[in-house]
Amino acid sequence: MGGRGVLLAANLPQLQNLIKRDPQAYKEEFLQQWNHFKSVYQIFQTNPSEQPDHFRELIAFLSQVATCYPTETAEFPSCLSALLLNNYGTLSPETRKALIQNVVLLRNKNVISSVDLLKILFPLLPRAASSSLQSTIRKTILTDIRTANLHTKNHKLNRAVQAMLFSMVEQGMDAPVVGDKGKAKAMNNMIAASASSSDVVRKVGEEAMWAVIVCKELWKKQIWTDAKTVSIIALGCFHPVTKVQSASAHFFLGSEDDNDQPSDEEEEVDVRALHHRREINKKKRSSDKKLQKALNKAKTKKYNKPEPTPNFPALEYIHDPQTFSEKLFLLLTTHDRLYSLAHKILLIQLLSRLLSAHKLCVLPFYTYILPFLSYRQLQIPSILASLAQSVHELTPPDVLEPVIRKLAGEFVNPGVASEVISAGLNSITQICRRQPWAMEEDLLGDLVEYRKSKDKLVIQAARGLLQLYREVNPGMLKKKERGKEGSTKPPKVLPYGHRPSAATGIEGLKLLEDHLAANNTNTGDADSDSEEAWKKWEVGSDSDSSESSDASAGWIDVSSDSEGGGEGVDIEMSDSDDEGEKKEDKERGEDETMEDATEDRPSILATTKILTPADFALLNSLRLKAAKEEAESIGTSRAKRKLAQLEASMKYRHNTTDGGETSFLSEHDILGPQKNKRSKSSHGGDEDLKSTGSIAGGSTITTGKDASKEKKEKYGPHRGGRGHVNKEPGSSTTNREKKRNKPLMMILGSGAVRSKKKASLREKQQRLQGKGKGKGKGKR
Repeated sequence: MGGRGVLLAANLPQLQNLIKRDPQAYKEEFLQQWNHFKSVYQIFQTNPSEQPDHFRELIAFLSQVATCYPTETAEFPSCLSALLLNNYGTLSPETRKALIQNVVLLRNKNVISSVDLLKILFPLLPRAASSSLQSTIRKTILTDIRTANLHTKNHKLNRAVQAMLFSMVEQGMDAPVVGDKGKAKAMNNMIAASASSSDVVRKVGEEAMWAVIVCKELWKKQIWTDAKTVSIIALGCFHPVTKVQSASAHFFLGSEDDNDQPSDEEEEVDVRALHHRREINKKKRSSDKKLQKALNKAKTKKYNKPEPTPNFPALEYIHDPQTFSEKLFLLLTTHDRLYSLAHKILLIQLLSRLLSAHKLCVLPFYTYILPFLSYRQLQIPSILASLAQSVHELTPPDVLEPVIRKLAGEFVNPGVASEVISAGLNSITQICRRQPWAMEEDLLGDLVEYRKSKDKLVIQAARGLLQLYREVNPGMLKKKERGKEGSTKPPKVLPYGHRPSAATGIEGLKLLEDHLAANNTNTGDADSDSEEAWKKWEVGSDSDSSESSDASAGWIDVSSDSEGGGEGVDIEMSDSDDEGEKKEDKERGEDETMEDATEDRPSILATTKILTPADFALLNSLRLKAAKEEAESIGTSRAKRKLAQLEASMKYRHNTTDGGETSFLSEHDILGPQKNKRSKSSHGGDEDLKSTGSIAGGSTITTGKDASKEKKEKYGPHRGGRGHVNKEPGSSTTNREKKRNKPLMMILGSGAVRSKKKASLREKQQRLQGKGKGKGKGKR
């Protein structure tokens, strides 16, 4: 036995195999290794620098056979936990990785629970210096929680982990505020570099950051979709570290954050590493194909990024949103000098989204945003979109009047570019769409006069404002500007504080009834509703915020005149604007007569059948189809406008909380259609503004005509005809051109001419075929 034990002690893999086959027969050999581990562990506790080479092999052996001797190895997991948590800094990188792998192995063998594993791994996330080790720990945590909630929700585990994450964020709330602007950033970097406070600053920021990242990943994978997860991230919005604030705010806005770790399915492609690997590896055709495939994938991923969608379910889960908004505004104003412009805009966007989603009122916000309203301000499109987003029907009109006057005076005047005027008019239109009483009658009359401008963008924006007040409150317009419908029908706008009465019917329900009757579907029996119609339809689910319904898939956003000018509606340019308005009034009267003739009959479908979400999706598609047929058959501007409004409302239906005024606004809604667009961005970002002379390029504004001229001079043909394309004006001719124009007597003695004279018939044939040494020289 003694000789066998000595031989097996030197070969732990063999002993491991034998123990798994017959644990009782080799218990003595196991106890020898177990006692050896305890002695090495005690030595390590007294002198952490002593780390034998076989220590990792011994730990791996005990982890593999721990299930065979559960009583003897009861304290083994606690020993590994103490080694990682108490002596992490003194361990070598190889030992750290081996300990983490063996702890995970114990969890896979059910030696320890998920809570025990996560209590070990969570504190290691901010302490891990290696990015690969951080990625391994993060993937392990997410995989373990996802596996535990695979078939049913593991509420016990979720509550324990959420409490752990909440404490990680809450511990650093009393730390000093860390800004990201100028001297504040440099000062914080000095504090972080000092030996006394470096550990505190790093621990405060990193622990909270990892807690927010884990919660965001679990929400994105639809593992945690409850209010507790939102509360953890909402607490991160008030963390003193700016990086944590940014990550938390991006979660509610539905946008991407540069500080987030990429998920398993979204690993970033390192283009420079691909080129470097291609240079040092052996040159193969298959390697070139793989490189080109990876580059194409990276390019497609760069230019085809999904549009950010607001996370409305998370906004709805926020506890006491009014207090949350007030605290967020207090944070923004108190530390205004410590935050950069990009971070302040991020907080402004989150605050405006909260005000719109919950119909809240933080009145000092509109006074705070007034100094930002300048066309010379950087990122002004985002600021204007956030301003319009924050307005709703409960916002006091007297608070918005100074904002609209500032927009009109700063953006809508003859001294600025047409793109600036268009953005100002679109911003005012979006604000007045949500609160029509914020507009003054005299100012409205001045703004709608811009519909007589010579610029198409300004005309579209001004007509959008005019059409809005024709529909909601034509009494504020002059009599000749109201149109036929505005002159005959009462205004739709309600007094401030009043809400419309409850709906009495479903629009377009007769279309659904006719469709079901045509398909021989029983519409009168409520018991005929099948459970299949309710499958995959969860009312108010989290997926509604990120995925549109079947009826809205594949639709294209077409703006209308009432929305500030759209690309899908033709603008008729005429010397007499009154003639165009009279024509529209005539068409509108014909449409009203046709609508009165085809008014829906009383439907019994709503009283005899319970409509499923699939029925409502079918109803939306039928309404869209009927609007398209009407627009094609009649062809009036009113029919086209109705179709555009219906398409736009259905496209943004999944981005709204009530299907109306809280729709997600982007920079494109403020800027409108841009001419001479070079950027592939779908929102009209700063690149579009700079290229078209709009409002984010600073004090110098280039109009569209100047931009096209500059483009022609840069990329068009230059002097010299065909041989001088893309050459600078002051450059000389090339050597090839000089040789072609050289006098004949100067080249007769050259070697090239003599070699041609002395060439054999075979060499002449090769030269003519493009082969041999004289390849291409004999061709003319």
